[in-house]
Amino acid sequence: MGRFHRHPDGTSHEHGSDHNPEDHNPENQDHEVGDHSGYTATSTSRIAVLEDIFSENDRVAEENRRDFTTHGVRTVNLMSSPGAGKTTLLTRTLAVLAGRTRIGVLEGDIATSIDADRLEGFGAAVALVNTSKGFGGECHLDAVMVRSGLQRLPLADLDLLIIENVGNLVCPAEFSVGEHAKAMVYAVTEGEEKPLKYPVMFRAVDAVVVNKIDLLPHLDFDLALFLRNLHDVNPRARVIQASARTGAGIDEWCAWLLGQATST
Repeated sequence: MGRFHRHPDGTSHEHGSDHNPEDHNPENQDHEVGDHSGYTATSTSRIAVLEDIFSENDRVAEENRRDFTTHGVRTVNLMSSPGAGKTTLLTRTLAVLAGRTRIGVLEGDIATSIDADRLEGFGAAVALVNTSKGFGGECHLDAVMVRSGLQRLPLADLDLLIIENVGNLVCPAEFSVGEHAKAMVYAVTEGEEKPLKYPVMFRAVDAVVVNKIDLLPHLDFDLALFLRNLHDVNPRARVIQASARTGAGIDEWCAWLLGQATST
């Protein structure tokens, strides 16, 4: 039992010792579930369960995507580690985009409405999904959770939907929720090595907002090294340097979002 992969076309397969090196090319990977060979008694059943989970998720994600298309809503799945600044970035974003596009936010958190409450009052439609309520307290949003939240959003009145995923650098990247694009917020306080340590997340996204750049004078952080590491993992990612606290880079980020909203 070797590594188990899922690719963008939905196919999956297991690699033995004679696998094709091209299968490990980042451009060819979607979900890399991992090497389960250490579980000698259960490795095959683990793969079967994972296949079932992802199959169900992908089916519901396609339902979400059809609904987005029907209502003309473009959707961005926004991910990050806890504390990277997603919600602060979103408050800035909503303030800038008010009156320029009809925007909604689906807020994902394990518990509490703290972040959703912070997003109220900016003119955006906001719906909250707590994964602790009926979803086992999962550390990510999947397509089923997102579908439950969509019932509380006026899709017909929106142009752009931002899904603020649960703070986690691992699981959110492996679950499509029907989005049209993926983005992540990365804080410079997290270290230069994170693209190498969490390649699935950094590989999955279309844009990386490098946040908290106002702290650079106070940190031993090598921005050039981080950018090289990111490029090694995902050379196609759009990089936006920003500070959600000061507002630096917010216009560039909002322009990227508006570009997503007008894409076909």
